[in-house]
Amino acid sequence: MIDLLANPEAWAAFLTLTVMEIVLGIDNVVFLSLLVARVPEPQAQRARQIGLALAFVFRVILLLGLSWLIGLTQPVVTVFGQGFSWRDIILIAGGLFLLYKATTEIHGDIEGQHGDSAVGSVARSFALIIAQIVVVDLVFSIDSILTAIGMADHVEIMIAAVLVAIVLMYVASGPIAGFVHRNPTTKMLALGFLLLIGMALIADGLNFHIPRAYIYFAMGFAVVVEVFNLLAKRRRVAGG
Repeated sequence: MIDLLANPEAWAAFLTLTVMEIVLGIDNVVFLSLLVARVPEPQAQRARQIGLALAFVFRVILLLGLSWLIGLTQPVVTVFGQGFSWRDIILIAGGLFLLYKATTEIHGDIEGQHGDSAVGSVARSFALIIAQIVVVDLVFSIDSILTAIGMADHVEIMIAAVLVAIVLMYVASGPIAGFVHRNPTTKMLALGFLLLIGMALIADGLNFHIPRAYIYFAMGFAVVVEVFNLLAKRRRVAGG
């Protein structure tokens, strides 16, 4: 371990992996922020802590089981002449879940319903949110770690990079969730992002890779447009 701290190549790998984990974690943060925006702040903070702690645990477990994880990329079923691995199946299922979740949330907003709040008590809603976070964390963890394999020779470096990324994701998720709560129009924008992310996961599962740079550019452009809309709205309100 001491040798790694004095190794410039190890530090370069750590920085590269950290940046990559942060970029790949954007999808996770968007989903997490949308879910926790609907519950009171004490529960929202707890949900963020539990959700990102689980994301870290899943990633570490997957890193410690690299040989098993790599086996997930081997085809296990063939459909119409195309082989699908467990990784492909998990990504497709996760993408479909995101499409379903985003669509139902959009429908609930347009119809004036409150989605999971109708399920029952705050406790039940909180438990449902945690369950959804667990599902999405697992999907994003597998995608993230499989992408990271080969970028570093030591598991310790990967775990350190994941830890730093998770901490930064936690710091970012609070302000993002609060912003979505204060500006309801941005929720629809975030749901549109989930639709994009869901389609990208399904495409990856079908062995049709969509460069994430294209998706993040679209998301960034939409955010800039929304910022201008919010500024224009505030000026109209101020001008009264």
